[in-house]
Amino acid sequence: MNTDTHQRLYKARCHNWTAMTRDLLTLGGKVIAAFAIAFGTHAVAQGVEVTGRIEVMHQRSNAHATTATSANVVVWLTPLSKGQPVPEPHKSQEFTLAQKDKQFVPHILVVPTGSSVNFPNLDPFFHNVFSLFNGKRFDLGLYEGNTRHVVQFDREGVSYIFCNIHPEMGAVVVSLSTPFYALSTAQGNLTLHGVPPGTYRLNVWAENVSVERLNELSLVVEISSQSAQLGTLHLVASGDVMNHHPNKFGENYSPEPKGSY
Repeated sequence: MNTDTHQRLYKARCHNWTAMTRDLLTLGGKVIAAFAIAFGTHAVAQGVEVTGRIEVMHQRSNAHATTATSANVVVWLTPLSKGQPVPEPHKSQEFTLAQKDKQFVPHILVVPTGSSVNFPNLDPFFHNVFSLFNGKRFDLGLYEGNTRHVVQFDREGVSYIFCNIHPEMGAVVVSLSTPFYALSTAQGNLTLHGVPPGTYRLNVWAENVSVERLNELSLVVEISSQSAQLGTLHLVASGDVMNHHPNKFGENYSPEPKGSY
């Protein structure tokens, strides 16, 4: 093979390598662009932080009104925009509402609709847990210490939980079909994380606020990356459901005998 032939083959190989390199760089650029687009979409899907504030006032004219507190008010956003990306609530997490020292712990529990909640009795005596209000209705009957029952909250709603033996025991389970919710702090502040821009219905629940007032606070809001403020929500405490409720038979509680649990 002469020198001219070698040079022609060398130039052809260089040309091929150059073309391959150009194609790989082009492909790489497209891949990087695709990742950038995907990352950008993911960033949008992550959403923004929506903030607000709760102010609960005491209704002085009501003899049964409780001390006003701005803590543990549940606020959630239900998506209304068509085609809006909404992550599924995580139902695999294990939730527990324990009975300890004649109290339910925690007092307020928010779970995704369809979740199961453990009700362990950690006291050395009997409890009788029931819920006969709106939300999930159930009656776990009488069960002793160091045993437990599990309840699936298969519908969205607010469930008031009581013990048929100890009237001072009360808790609330709020089951939601949206992951965009928050409980207000002791100072009344709240933050909903990862809310994608879109149209939502604002919903509010507070323990001692009337249904009528809560319905008045339910309205349609627009969330964007430039506007993620809910402002201040004013509520008036008008009763005390936990301390003034009948037993599971709709009757008043009988006084506990002295020395009993």
